[in-house]
Amino acid sequence: MPHEIQLPRLGWSMEEGRFLGWLKRSGQRVQEGEPLFSLETDKASQDVDAPGSGILCPAPDAPAEGETVQVGRVLGWLLAEGETPPSVHPTTSASAGGTVGKPEKLAPAPAHPVPGTVKVGVPASPRARRAAAQHGVEITTLSPTGTGGRIRERDVLAAAGKPPRRSDGATPEGMRRISISPSRRTIASRLMHSRQTTVPVTITCRCEATRLVQLRTRYKEAGAAGRIAVVPTLNDILLKLLATALQEHPMLAGTWTDEAILLPEILDIGIAVDTDDGLRVPVIRDVPGSTLGVVASQSARLVAAARAGRLSPSDIQGGCCTLSNLGAFGVEAFTPVLNPPETAILGVGAILPEVLPAEGGAFEVRECMTLSLTFDHRVVDGAPAARFLQTLRRFIEGVTDLPL
Repeated sequence: MPHEIQLPRLGWSMEEGRFLGWLKRSGQRVQEGEPLFSLETDKASQDVDAPGSGILCPAPDAPAEGETVQVGRVLGWLLAEGETPPSVHPTTSASAGGTVGKPEKLAPAPAHPVPGTVKVGVPASPRARRAAAQHGVEITTLSPTGTGGRIRERDVLAAAGKPPRRSDGATPEGMRRISISPSRRTIASRLMHSRQTTVPVTITCRCEATRLVQLRTRYKEAGAAGRIAVVPTLNDILLKLLATALQEHPMLAGTWTDEAILLPEILDIGIAVDTDDGLRVPVIRDVPGSTLGVVASQSARLVAAARAGRLSPSDIQGGCCTLSNLGAFGVEAFTPVLNPPETAILGVGAILPEVLPAEGGAFEVRECMTLSLTFDHRVVDGAPAARFLQTLRRFIEGVTDLPL
């Protein structure tokens, strides 16, 4: 009996995902548990394992690469040797992917139809039903043009003598339409959630980064000489210093709940990564309990996975604080947005030369940068947040070495 391949629900709130392509060829034998296709959800991209064993037979209307697909849609089957796929009922398109179901039968037209009414059993899109009510068109008298005998809005508008809507919705003339991906929707949703559920305040301070740059330079030279396998980045060094500061000011790592503020026993810190599909925040585990070399290895693997679209849901969960560095773009200071349920996010600006006073009334050029801390005022007040930033600045300005 053919084994049906459906788009799975990988999270309780998941309704759709973006199909990224098959990992097996049509006609290739697949074993249960083998990676079968790639899928991007609202959280991450991942490979989905085969639900059974057999020969892969994609459905005739299987989604194209990059197409958005509803949960439950049949993508294909796993067949036994010599077995044929079942007959396929047309799918109902929903933007870039539809739900699977048998086409409904048209109900017979009533003897005296009432204009604008919609009979039960007549398959019609919600927009078609609204248009029928608006223009006084009886749906049962129309000839459907949609899949499965479904009446579309254009059928109603044609019967009413109205021009059809543009296929790209309400896109004005001279404008280009770009579809919103599931990941972009998630980013927007989380930003709105952050704005609605936190009381964000941002404070900044200038910080001398001369020793930080010198330490990074020594690591680069050690890497070039083959003395170390993984060269820590500035972000890796900052992650270690940030974790140490959080240990001294644990409230900045807390989580607000209606009953209490929760403090983590292990400090896992997220790092913001710019990717082609938008912002990703993989989480570096146990930063204070790991050597700089382990932190560097973790971050290198996770940043590469983020940019390749291969982060798993577990890679982006459980952070207590986030580091966001826009210095590479020449940005000196900015207002980072909190990543709920975290209490704090640190923004790091560009490291630039600055003339500062030295001993004896002289002046000298030193490397400096701006730290921007956004924190949830529900958890900490301004003074404790400022003391945390002072501690972090002291660590950065005094760093000379970190164990690898």
